[in-house]
Amino acid sequence: MDSRNPEPTPQPRLISLKVKNFRVLRSVEFKNLTPLTVLLGPNGSGKSTVFDALAFLADSFQFGLWDAWEKRGGGQEIKTRGERGPVVIQVKYREYPGCPLLTYHLAVEDMDGRPAVKSEWLRWRSRARGQAFYFLNCHLGEGSAVSNEHPTEIEGEKVRLQSPALLAANALGQFAEYPRITALRNFITGWHLSSLSAEGARQQSIGRSERHLNQSGDNLASVIHYLVEHQPERLRAIFERLQRAVPQIEGVRVETTLNGRMILQVKDAPFDHPIPADFASDGTLKMLAYLALLLDSEPPPFIGIEEPENFLHHRLLYELVESFRAATEQTQLLVTTHSPYFVDALRPEEVRILWRDKQGFTRTERAADLFGIPEFMQQGAQLGQLWSEGHFKVGDPQYNREAEPWRPPQGK
Repeated sequence: MDSRNPEPTPQPRLISLKVKNFRVLRSVEFKNLTPLTVLLGPNGSGKSTVFDALAFLADSFQFGLWDAWEKRGGGQEIKTRGERGPVVIQVKYREYPGCPLLTYHLAVEDMDGRPAVKSEWLRWRSRARGQAFYFLNCHLGEGSAVSNEHPTEIEGEKVRLQSPALLAANALGQFAEYPRITALRNFITGWHLSSLSAEGARQQSIGRSERHLNQSGDNLASVIHYLVEHQPERLRAIFERLQRAVPQIEGVRVETTLNGRMILQVKDAPFDHPIPADFASDGTLKMLAYLALLLDSEPPPFIGIEEPENFLHHRLLYELVESFRAATEQTQLLVTTHSPYFVDALRPEEVRILWRDKQGFTRTERAADLFGIPEFMQQGAQLGQLWSEGHFKVGDPQYNREAEPWRPPQGK
């Protein structure tokens, strides 16, 4: 391996997500998440709410629980209507392949109009005895934490936070003495829950070049400028992928003005000179932004993207899915879509269907577990085609919005 391109460090992998009492997510669990997981479902089925639950957790680490809580309207808007008990977000993940499964649990209660951490813990189970070992275990700002990197029988040190509205994992994760808690904090704060848009990609950047694309994508010009100066081979790879999707594109560049503004420009084959991003197509800019994110030399450990098909021609979506799947060698993706063309490029185990039950709460099922779908796929059917033709039943607004997944009678 070339020393300039060392083997990538294995990234943590999210294995499952459980959410309780978060808006329409009264009790939802996504088990055995694949490197690329795609959520389907009608409008209002809870897809964006799943993203917001993850964003709430990330915001709580980055900006504090109080800000994340108030940003979403407080307990009155966050908590599931009519339900008692705290908001619970629980993630299971592995730090690297072969690592024991770790579970981080956060339960937040509304106490007199303010959020309080009712319970928070980080644990893994001993492979030898199956015994749970807690690296962190706190309730309402008090508890214990263990500084060991691996499980032992010793008791943790006492922890007492200034306020029950503080996350112990966020506080202790800033100290090298707690390597497992630090790894958790780094994992969650590294998530990239994207809100990329063509309009954001058109924005002019001011100041220095930047290495990583931000969540809105409005620093795309700065990222391209960085690649031109420091990683031209990576920019070449991005451009080659872009040109496969949009063959008439001959190049991308950044012009820096006298006042320090960076203006992204696109060279289109019919024109003698590059045109500013203001006049480039929405689909070209979105595809460029996605590739800059996916082909980052140090990509985020977890990327969330909602409805990437917007502004893209349907024939480009298979190429986009392949770019997503290739990126999973170094990252993990969670995607929502309404496009059967996008779904055509997916495998049944990668797809989760969401729908609302008769009480109005979100439920979910894997496409691979729906009756008949694997058999159709073995006969050469495409997943998006089956979805369009109504074979999924659940999550189809034209079918029965209260329907349950159909299964054959016992013994048949």
